[in-house]
Amino acid sequence: MTNAIWFRSDLRIYDNPALIAASESNDPVIAFYFFTPDQHRKHHTGSVKLRFMLENLVELKHDLAKLNIPLVALLASDYGSSVALLKKLCQQHNVRQVFANSEIELNEQIRDHQATRELDKIGSTICFSQDQTILSPQDILTGASKPYRVFTPFKRAWIKTIQKTGLQSLPLPTARPKTNAVSTSAEEILSWEAPVDANQYWKPGSQEAFRRLEEFTATAIERYRDERDHPSLTATSQLSPYLAVGAISVRSCMLQALLANNFEWDSGSQGILTWINELIWREFYKHLSCHYPELSKGAAFNQKTALIPWSRDMEHFTRWKEGLTGFPLVDAGMRQLNTIGWMHNRLRMVTAMFLTKQLFIDWHLGEAYFMQKLIDGDYAANNGGWQWSASTGADSAPYFRVFNPTRQAERFDAKGDFIRHWVPELSQLGPKQIFDPNPFERQTTGYPATMVDHRESVEHVKQAFKMAQAMEAI
Repeated sequence: MTNAIWFRSDLRIYDNPALIAASESNDPVIAFYFFTPDQHRKHHTGSVKLRFMLENLVELKHDLAKLNIPLVALLASDYGSSVALLKKLCQQHNVRQVFANSEIELNEQIRDHQATRELDKIGSTICFSQDQTILSPQDILTGASKPYRVFTPFKRAWIKTIQKTGLQSLPLPTARPKTNAVSTSAEEILSWEAPVDANQYWKPGSQEAFRRLEEFTATAIERYRDERDHPSLTATSQLSPYLAVGAISVRSCMLQALLANNFEWDSGSQGILTWINELIWREFYKHLSCHYPELSKGAAFNQKTALIPWSRDMEHFTRWKEGLTGFPLVDAGMRQLNTIGWMHNRLRMVTAMFLTKQLFIDWHLGEAYFMQKLIDGDYAANNGGWQWSASTGADSAPYFRVFNPTRQAERFDAKGDFIRHWVPELSQLGPKQIFDPNPFERQTTGYPATMVDHRESVEHVKQAFKMAQAMEAI
C-alpha cells in the first residue's frame, strides 16, 4: 500500500505537517501536484508568480528524490480537473490515504470538500493538517466565540494562545521505501509557463529561503523597526515570495525570530518584535479570509462602505499602472512592481492609497493588478492591504487618513535615491526638486504633470465617505 502527499501551496520538505503525517508508517510515499493555470488566473495570479511556483516545484522534486519520494506533477485546467486527476492517480497507484495541508480560502475549501467526496467513492481517504497559519482560525476567537475584527486584541489573544501551546518545528522526514512511480521531469514542469525576467531576483527553493531568513535575522532584523519603511535600504527580509508558495513556513520564520530574541514576546530587540508583529498581521488576514468567505467574492469587509461610488476611470488607472502619475514616489513604486514583480511594503501602501484616496478608483482594480504582477501575490495579505488602504477593511486606516505622496517621499526617501533609480528621467534633480519637480523641470525631463491636486482629492474622498455613511443610515 502507498501513501500520497498532495502538495499545493506548501512546496517544501522542511517543517511540512502533511509530509510528516504521510511518512509516519513504513509505507512508500508518492507526491502529487497539479498545476492549474486557468484557476490561478481566475484569482488574478500572474505569470511572474506562476513561473516562480514551477521553479520551486522543481526544487521540491530534487529534495523529495533524496527521500525516495517521486513527484508526479500534472497539468490541469482548474481545481475541478485536479480533483479528477487526484482520484485517477490514487486508483492507478493503489493509494488508500492522501495527506495534504489544508488551505483556508473559499475556492480551495470547496476543492478539498470535493476531493474528500470523490476519494470516498473509491475507498480512499484524505487527511488534512494545519499549515497555512501557525494557529488555526478556530483557535483565536473572542469570549463570544466570534472572530476578532481588530488587530490589537487579536494579537494579544494569539500570543496568549501560542504561549500556552508552545511553538516547535517539525522533524525532517526520513527516507521512504522506493516505489515504481516515475517523477515528472523538470523540463516538462517548466514548460507549463513561459519564462519571465523577475525570477532572477529570487532564486527558488527552500534552501535559498532559509539562507535569506538566517541572513536577515543575523543582520538586518535588529534595524528592522527603524529602517523597514525606507525603500532604498535592504532592510526587509524579502521572504514573502517564499511564504507565498510555501517554500518556507511562517512557523519557521517565527521560530527563527524568537530564537534571535531569546523567546521573548514583549521585551528584547524592538527590531525583532516589530518583525514578529508583521508575521502576526499575516496571521490576522489569513484568519479573516477563513472566517469571512464573502471576502473571496469581492465584498468589502466593512459593509457600510458598500455604497461608495468608486470611479473606474480607465485612463487614470492606466497612468497609475504605468507609473506616470506625476508623483515621483508613486511612480517609482509602480515601476519597481512592473519591472521585478515586487514592491516595497511602504510603497504598496502609498500607491494603493493614491489610487483609492486621490484618484478615487475602485480598490478591486488595484487589488487585481497587484496580484497579476506580484511574485509574492497572496490573496489574504493583498486583500487585507488594499482594504486597509481604501478604508473598507478590518482595522483599516480611517477614511480621512490619506498619505501625501510628496511628504512620504521626503520622509522615507530623504535623499531621493529610490526615486532616482526607478524614475531615471529625474535622476539629475537635486534632493528637494526631485520630490515635486516644478513645471519647467517636468517639461525639460519629460516627466508628466501631477494628475490631481492632493488637497482637493482628499476633500473629495472625505465627502464621498460621509455621503455613503449617511445613505447607509437611511
